[in-house]
Amino acid sequence: MNNAIFSFPNPQNEPILKFAKGSTERAMLEAALKRQMEQVVEIPLIIGGKEVKTGNIKNVVMPHDHQHVIGRCHLASEVEVNAAIKAALEAKKEWENMSLVDRTSIILKVADLISTKYRYEILATTMLGQSKNPHQAEIDAACETIDFLRYNAYFASKIYADQPKSGLGQLNRVEYRPLEGFVFTISPFNFTAIASNLNMSVILMGNTTVWKPAQTSVLSNYLLMKIYKEAGMPDGVINFLPGPGATIGGVTLKHKDLAGIHFTGSSGTFNHLWKSIGENLSEFKSYPKIVGETGGKDFIFAHTSANPLQLATAITMGSFEYQGQKCSAASRSYIPKSIWNEVKGYLLEQGSRIKMGPVTDFTNFVNAVIDEKSFDNCMSYLNLAKKSSECEIILGGNGDKSVGYYIEPTIIVTTNPDFASMKEEIFGPIITIYIYNDEEYEATLHLCDNTSPYALTGAIFATEKYAVIKATEILRNAAGNFYINDKPTGAMVGMQPFGGARASGTNDKAGGPLNLIRWVSPRTIKETFNAPTDFVYDFMK
Repeated sequence: MNNAIFSFPNPQNEPILKFAKGSTERAMLEAALKRQMEQVVEIPLIIGGKEVKTGNIKNVVMPHDHQHVIGRCHLASEVEVNAAIKAALEAKKEWENMSLVDRTSIILKVADLISTKYRYEILATTMLGQSKNPHQAEIDAACETIDFLRYNAYFASKIYADQPKSGLGQLNRVEYRPLEGFVFTISPFNFTAIASNLNMSVILMGNTTVWKPAQTSVLSNYLLMKIYKEAGMPDGVINFLPGPGATIGGVTLKHKDLAGIHFTGSSGTFNHLWKSIGENLSEFKSYPKIVGETGGKDFIFAHTSANPLQLATAITMGSFEYQGQKCSAASRSYIPKSIWNEVKGYLLEQGSRIKMGPVTDFTNFVNAVIDEKSFDNCMSYLNLAKKSSECEIILGGNGDKSVGYYIEPTIIVTTNPDFASMKEEIFGPIITIYIYNDEEYEATLHLCDNTSPYALTGAIFATEKYAVIKATEILRNAAGNFYINDKPTGAMVGMQPFGGARASGTNDKAGGPLNLIRWVSPRTIKETFNAPTDFVYDFMK
């Protein structure tokens, strides 16, 4: 009998390894990369704990060397989708009846395995499959994945402990039931941590999932599934389904037991999912919960009192780290005329020191964008800027996909605050800067607020407090994560819960308790000790 009331401690964030030259961790990472590059991993579907090989195979390549095949991934058909849903529903009863402590023990073991035994393997698969340098892979695939797992255990315990008070002669309690049915999870290519958390946050609360990973991140995602199995995850709790979105969504979005969707990806895809659910409402047993983090057109806004070097560094790091392929990456900036020349000088100096190339060369700050579609999209914006009389490219502006999908870190300066690259999400290492007159600070803040449909992240640089307060007020709804004198990327689990509104999603804040509460359907239970035996009230006598 397990009748202990267990208290989950508030965890610390996983320490970030530095991989300095000559360090043990650098040598271990280089060895893991070498091992991974010398093999071609066969990636099956995993349904009900069993590997399924469909024979419909797509190659997995390295974005920075797209002729180098590192995996062969089997793709799902409608038959496998139906099997995965069946497996998720069959696994649900035992899993939801398991205590939070027992579920959490598995999840904390996953965190421990990633922190120790599989750290360098998860880094290597993420670096090679998603073209991340060592630091970007470390803060994502290792640290953030681990932080999500450990912090969510703590947050879940706080949710379960939140109970109503009981009056005399009664006992009241809330039962945090999982959703009725299965949850469909759809993960993006850019963060291994998100791929993990979209599933693990859901199952922690007693649900089971059907998971469609991005085709361009299946190598690291398949490794996650193997780690889950080793940690003791029961079969069928998470079902791994690489394959075409239309095929997988075509089945899941019409199934009567669809209980929810946990999504990170483009706004267009999320809109399609929401619309499909609306069209099929009569088919579902209950209203599906829809949680999504989508696009962004994130900004860095400067006041005349901004520190020019700090501002320039924030632009360089916020725009170009991981090739701008973060939902939070800075892609537009507003800078006052009086400090622009100094900021520009710092930007050009820093830009001249950026190296671009494969992830195996640790001196490279920038690597390849994820695939040819992304490359072509970035080039379309660069060509648009080159042809426009309203734009000047002061850094970069070119691309080369002969070996890898390389886009130069690019700074566009425009005289038109409504130019396409100021409004539309690009998802590449491209930022557009608009120079405004110093006296138009407040008006330009309103312009920033109204230019883009997105509202994910943003930053204000200023040393004058009144200027910061004014920006915080006017830009209240322009970003779900707002930064003062810092780049708009790098949210940490437990410190800056992440998410935005408007066209950026439902703002359910991954990395905090708000996201977890979406995956339960509470039931209030009242027990009366001495029930009435007559209907007559005193006033009736």
